[in-house]
Amino acid sequence: MPDVRLASPQGKWILLTTVLGSSMAMLDSTVVNVALPRIGRDLDANLSALQWTVNAYMVTLAGLILLGGALGDRYGRRKVFVVGVVWFALASLLCGIAPNAGVLIAARALQGVGGALLTPGSLALIQASFHPDDRGRAVGLWSGFGGIGAAVGPFVGGWLVDGPGWRWVFLLNVPLALVCVPVALRHVPESGDQRAHGRFDVLGAVLGALALALVTYALIEAGEGGLVVVVSAVAGLAAAVAFVVVERRRPDPMMPPDIFASRQFTAVNLVTLCVYAALGGFFFLAALQLQVVVGYSALAAGTALLPTTVLMLLLSARSGELADRIGPRIPLTVGPLLCAAGMLMMLRVGPGASYVADVLPALVVLGLGLVTLVAPLTATVLGSVSVVRAGLASGINNAAARAAGLMAVAALPLLAGMGEEAYREPAAFDTAFGKAMGWCAGALVVGAVIAAAVVRRPPPDCKRPECLRHGGVTAPPLEGEPVRKRLG
Repeated sequence: MPDVRLASPQGKWILLTTVLGSSMAMLDSTVVNVALPRIGRDLDANLSALQWTVNAYMVTLAGLILLGGALGDRYGRRKVFVVGVVWFALASLLCGIAPNAGVLIAARALQGVGGALLTPGSLALIQASFHPDDRGRAVGLWSGFGGIGAAVGPFVGGWLVDGPGWRWVFLLNVPLALVCVPVALRHVPESGDQRAHGRFDVLGAVLGALALALVTYALIEAGEGGLVVVVSAVAGLAAAVAFVVVERRRPDPMMPPDIFASRQFTAVNLVTLCVYAALGGFFFLAALQLQVVVGYSALAAGTALLPTTVLMLLLSARSGELADRIGPRIPLTVGPLLCAAGMLMMLRVGPGASYVADVLPALVVLGLGLVTLVAPLTATVLGSVSVVRAGLASGINNAAARAAGLMAVAALPLLAGMGEEAYREPAAFDTAFGKAMGWCAGALVVGAVIAAAVVRRPPPDCKRPECLRHGGVTAPPLEGEPVRKRLG
């Protein structure tokens, strides 16, 4: 049984290193969007290259995050966490010194591998280290500080882009890792799962990541047409089918197909796909819209997006309490509709837009929608499967959200008619941005309809979320394995 107390020096060091580790990945997923216009200008990159700057990271992270958690259980959570932090820092260094867009994209894919190793490990270390009496408070502090990191990320990113330069958005991870790794090695106890056995589902992870990469490539390059695009699309779909076949036949699959036998679990993941596809597309394009069309600096654009995350951080716990009382169906219906309204309000954000009159109201409505839906979404995911599979269910839901976001970043410019040089042409980008917001709002309405039709209240004895405060906008919070399973 873990016995570290939160008030002890060791407990504080554990909390520090896990917050630093998770913040590295969370910061990177929020600040890069703000830096995209400057990256494109400095590296002479077209829109496709900017899409890949975001999506190369998301492909490897979404495809490997479940495998990363399994590696920690088998070989030691601290060990895999430290490897992930070091890997992430080295990939960040490569991003920071990248001489061209191709190197930057490759380095971002490597960053995603590091993120898949460290992201599940940060919460797992808290769960495996702290005394049960302190565990809830430790998780609360971890998620709260992580939310603060997500809130200040766009601001810090904008300041770095306008000041030292966009490369420091990535180089900042190196000193964070230099603090995080020694603290982890000295103060964090090693832990693992004695019941972890069998072969790793490496084939499943590779097929999943390959399917995402090939379909993403086909969507990004579809505007150019050609045989390569068709072959990539067909190969991506074939890899997806092969992934399903492999998962059905393996004794210990990464994503057991039978978990989708729960109608509620399937429905809430469909809602997740709709919601986070819209969010991924929105935050990718909104940072560009504010800079390219409205004329904001990177710092102003990053600061402008703060209200959404701040609202989530301040109110998500109360939203979870409300959903416990009234059930998840209403929040999961109303939340996406509010988000859709916020995105449609962004249609007013064009040349000469006022922040107070145009931008802020849209972001507040969007933030209130996220507050309404994120906590009930996580609770419903956990409540729709047996307690012993709650951690797996959370991991699948998190991966689904990230996959939805990367697909939206790939598909929205195509659907909205953005050319390769659109982000250099304010009028063309503004027109395409309006069309993209319509697509995002439509996806959210579909998610609301699914929630209203299928989602019901989970049983009273299901596992409840531990990460009550959440500020991330790219995916719902990861929840760990149940205490009963780990301590029983």
